Amino acid sequence: MNDYEAIKKQILEKIKEYDTIIIHRHFSPDGDALGSSLGLRDILRQSFPNKKVYSIGTDEADYLRFLGKEDNINDNEYEGALVIVLDTSTEKRINDDRYKLGKEIIKIDHHIETDPYGDINYVLDDVASTTLIITDFLISFPNELKISVEGAKQLYVGTVTDTGRFRFKNVSGYSLKLAGYLLDYGFDTEEIYSELYMKDVKTLHLQGHVLRNFKMTENGVSYIYLSRRLQNRFKVNVTEASSLVNSLDGIEGSLIWILFVQDENGVIRARIRSRFMSINEFAMEFEGGGHAQASGAKFTKKRQIKTMLKRADELIKEYKMNNKGWK
Repeated sequence: MNDYEAIKKQILEKIKEYDTIIIHRHFSPDGDALGSSLGLRDILRQSFPNKKVYSIGTDEADYLRFLGKEDNINDNEYEGALVIVLDTSTEKRINDDRYKLGKEIIKIDHHIETDPYGDINYVLDDVASTTLIITDFLISFPNELKISVEGAKQLYVGTVTDTGRFRFKNVSGYSLKLAGYLLDYGFDTEEIYSELYMKDVKTLHLQGHVLRNFKMTENGVSYIYLSRRLQNRFKVNVTEASSLVNSLDGIEGSLIWILFVQDENGVIRARIRSRFMSINEFAMEFEGGGHAQASGAKFTKKRQIKTMLKRADELIKEYKMNNKGWK
């Protein structure tokens, strides 16, 4: 038995040990954070119907509402509870500080390990999504764990979104095998993609503005800044504005594209995407992070946009000088 198999077994034993299990994820949930949290909740409720199992989050993403609702619980539920934190690389990013009230913490994640805050840390940074880690956990114990059709859909959505619809380099044959296992539960994939791709008219109007007004640096960073004033003009919220990051995908010669979105508190969120290049370490330079080709950061000073663009432009210049085959 290798170390990972031993940790999986240890996690299952901890789950069996506790009567109450509370699942947390990171702030500003994406499909992987919410899909893994709701999917694991479903697995544990289906497998251990006598346990109390909750999925906790204080914020939400409009485009993921179709996945289901998280739970509202009182502080006293944490007494003697097992807390499982998913898809969250650092402790400061855990949504809802009440996770500290539990008796033990298990961290399950696929980002590069920088903050082993759990009593058990199960981190696989070569796996494309946390939902795939949860799916692998599910099938590792076929006689003890089960999942419903709804739970399988939740895990599948997290997998689809965090792999860029299976486009990113970290997608392996095993990734597709696990996705295929979930697909065999028979949920409606057409419904899923309709939910993920659907945009209302006002968001499409803003997308038109993005395509007409984006800028590009000398070496190929495509970018645009969407202020609160502009969002109000198009009557969109921060989530709807942020969803347009991939409007700048596919521009020839542009290997990094960044959507800067100002939120209600004046914080500027940088949504960073790339082609060929790895950008997670670049995002970490600005106290952000994420994946090789999908990362983010945030700051409060607009002048930091210029600093980020300058650094991204330098990285593209260096990459183009030392690599062939990019477009």
